[in-house]
Amino acid sequence: MKALVLASGGVDSTTCLGLAVNKYGKENVIALTVAYGQKHTKEIEAARKTAEYYGVEHLYLDLEPIFRYSDCSLLKHSDREIPHESYAEQLKETDGSPVSTYVPFRNGLFLSSAASIALSKNCSVIYYGAHADDAAGNAYPDCSSAFHNAINEAIYQGSGGQLKVEAPFVSCTKAEVVKTGLELNVPYELTWSCYEGGEKPCGVCGTCIDRAEAFRLNGVKDPALDR
Repeated sequence: MKALVLASGGVDSTTCLGLAVNKYGKENVIALTVAYGQKHTKEIEAARKTAEYYGVEHLYLDLEPIFRYSDCSLLKHSDREIPHESYAEQLKETDGSPVSTYVPFRNGLFLSSAASIALSKNCSVIYYGAHADDAAGNAYPDCSSAFHNAINEAIYQGSGGQLKVEAPFVSCTKAEVVKTGLELNVPYELTWSCYEGGEKPCGVCGTCIDRAEAFRLNGVKDPALDR
């Protein structure tokens, strides 16, 4: 059995990669990194480093043209500033809509593309790192359990029952993701989460705040901060 893992270079997807390698062996795991026109290449570089660490085949796909019409603040053609506050604070201003760093239907596009590649590479499962904290308050609706169940069913049916999608952390907090990763010795020092592309993580964007809290709740220092 072979697995394809959506690998962004961040905490959640790298933990998924560690899980998959632990379960299937590195020779049966493929990492797929997707570019979407993000403002920096830090996460793509991190994905390459983590794939090298695990010794798995690493594929790259560029979907930037699809997002050219979006004004999402994560995209390099957007003039919008990336918010420097927690997701909870951002959601107070969205009236139930996703946050400004939500890339429209990104996980849907990534998983649909990954399904075609996975079938072509004889994989029977796709892993991706959605977790409950990202779905909370509709911040990132394509990280929810409802979305996961729907896309899994669509891909299973559309592949003739050959392929399924697993989101092992879809009901977990980010702290629980990190707990699992620490048990698996995931190389978090190689990962990148920050939405800004500076030399070091900014510490104030939504994902930096979430990441710091996840490590704090596990009683350990984030190893990426020592780089």
